Amino acid sequence: MDTARTDALGKLLLRLTLGGLLIIHGIGKMENGADFVYRMLGAAGLPTAIGHLVYVGEVLAPALILLGFFTRPAALVIAFNMVVALLLVHTGQFFTMAKSGGWALELQGFFLLTALVVALLGAGPLRVGRPGTRWWQ
Repeated sequence: MDTARTDALGKLLLRLTLGGLLIIHGIGKMENGADFVYRMLGAAGLPTAIGHLVYVGEVLAPALILLGFFTRPAALVIAFNMVVALLLVHTGQFFTMAKSGGWALELQGFFLLTALVVALLGAGPLRVGRPGTRWWQ
């Protein structure tokens, strides 16, 4: 197979995986609320209003990644969102194993590292908008 074609398909699959799986978490928060996020921010001494940014990191940014629009900045937003989640919610689990085996934070680690990979690679040619070499794609 042609390398350019496989690279384009690989970037598309990576974007669909990251954006598709993460947006489901955002939709869940939209349906059920993110009260636990606000409580954790308050407990950490941070303004609870910044909890609304969880929707940027779990709905808007994944939607942009799915479309391949402003892909690099959107991926960095997701990476930052995951670092905040790891520090606020999961610090006690950094060195623990899940009951089923594997790292207890493998989902969060997956989202963080995949977002960094997308930020480095960009959207690829299979995206909404005109093809080009813009840095944000």
